[in-house]
Amino acid sequence: MSSIGTGYDVSAGQFSPDGRVFQVEYAHKAVENSGNVIAMRCSEGVVFGVEKLVTSKLYEKGANTRLFAIDEHIGMAVGGVLADGRRVVQIARDEASNYRSSYGMPCPLHVLSDRVASYLHVYTLYGFTRPLGCSVILGSYDVKSDKPELFMIEPSGTNWGYMGCAVGKARQGAKTAIEKVIVNKDLTLEDLAKETAKIVYMVHDEMKDKHFELELGWVGKNSNGFYQRLPEKLFTEAEKFGKDALVESDSDDDI
Repeated sequence: MSSIGTGYDVSAGQFSPDGRVFQVEYAHKAVENSGNVIAMRCSEGVVFGVEKLVTSKLYEKGANTRLFAIDEHIGMAVGGVLADGRRVVQIARDEASNYRSSYGMPCPLHVLSDRVASYLHVYTLYGFTRPLGCSVILGSYDVKSDKPELFMIEPSGTNWGYMGCAVGKARQGAKTAIEKVIVNKDLTLEDLAKETAKIVYMVHDEMKDKHFELELGWVGKNSNGFYQRLPEKLFTEAEKFGKDALVESDSDDDI
């Protein structure tokens, strides 16, 4: 029997003869077709970078952000279908709030990651639901233990801890660039923000997606353990660093 064709991709609760769940694979495809989202971790904290594609010049600047605050010490970046991502954001916020109410302390990121991943997995089990077409990246910084954490959750509900990760159209190129940056363990959080902006600009496909907005967020020592958007001055410096690196790269290619 062949698993190619109609019948096995109608329900998320049905396996094909070779053990595939096509609805989950379609959800992964939705993530692969979205703008690039990357995050990197250093000893001082976590930096998020988002290539927010702008499909119309009429959109208001800053609308439809893909960076969200989950708790005081936790940030989230969303890749894939933004509407599905907002649902995951709400789930994460509820779980973080419930943990704080129950135990009187902030929710550790590895606990929150497991709980949110369980929700995404449930959406792959039943025929009357569909998998959420988004991958989310969670980052936090614990001031007391001086420990940053970074996790990524896929549409299937799989979650892993990372030093650096990427989702979107150019995830392979972004991962290669991230590996080169992560090798340098002495990076400060400001340096990491500049490298993040550089990678976002380097992997952007100008032929297919001409317009995009760069979004940067961080959580770490520089923000006293709170998640926040990058301060305007540092954002401008990081954006300029990324654009200059792109120009230099284009010049090298022309030689």
